[in-house]
Amino acid sequence: MSYLESPPPPALRTEVECVWTAGVDAGDPMQAQDVLPDGCMDLVWTGDEFVVAGPDTHSHRVHREPGVLSAGLRFAPGRLPALLDVPAAVVRDQRVPLHELHPGLARRAIARLEAGAAPASVLAKVAEALPGMPAEPALRAVATQLGAGAAVAATAERLGWTDRSLHRRCLAAFGYGPAVLRRVLRFRRAAALLYAGVPIAEAAARAGYADQPHLSREVRALAGVAPRQLASGANRSTPLPSGSSITA
Repeated sequence: MSYLESPPPPALRTEVECVWTAGVDAGDPMQAQDVLPDGCMDLVWTGDEFVVAGPDTHSHRVHREPGVLSAGLRFAPGRLPALLDVPAAVVRDQRVPLHELHPGLARRAIARLEAGAAPASVLAKVAEALPGMPAEPALRAVATQLGAGAAVAATAERLGWTDRSLHRRCLAAFGYGPAVLRRVLRFRRAAALLYAGVPIAEAAARAGYADQPHLSREVRALAGVAPRQLASGANRSTPLPSGSSITA
């Protein structure tokens, strides 16, 4: 299986982490890929339709057919729902066809593909035409603070919000409450450390886990594998965390 990431177009660099493409060579068998939770949402061309990949709370299995190229824009946590003008919680753990959310955009995207445009360039045009506004700076601060390991109550206090207000805003922007968001972003940090070769015990400490068994439980819960499988790269086809996935 091939997987490539490239920088986003200049107009999208404040919102999008990367452009990615994935595929299986014609003649090879179909492959299954488990995409891991990372707090992000993607706009995806599956090879058959445009979909919005919602924020995940567990690994999501994707089957890739030989000879079919898929592509996507991976948006930083909390960015895509504001642009879509659709609460993230509505699409949590789902892959929703774009035509169900914005049928006009989906029709124009298909027309561009049929005219010969590359999927990644069509996705960029879709992103630039989304009807919403960029996420407010305070929500970007939420992702930054919780991603760095800040406590939920301290984050709410720092922003001048109540705990209830923080929870409501997180559901709309990230698809999870703040405690789950913090958990997913901590897992993302740990996965990146493990992939970089950091020993499991050290990765647990640096990512903010209580101890190595705590990390092991969370990796199994969120990725469905043991930490050593992430650390060794066994059966994994793509980098972590932004292309966070493993192959079955």
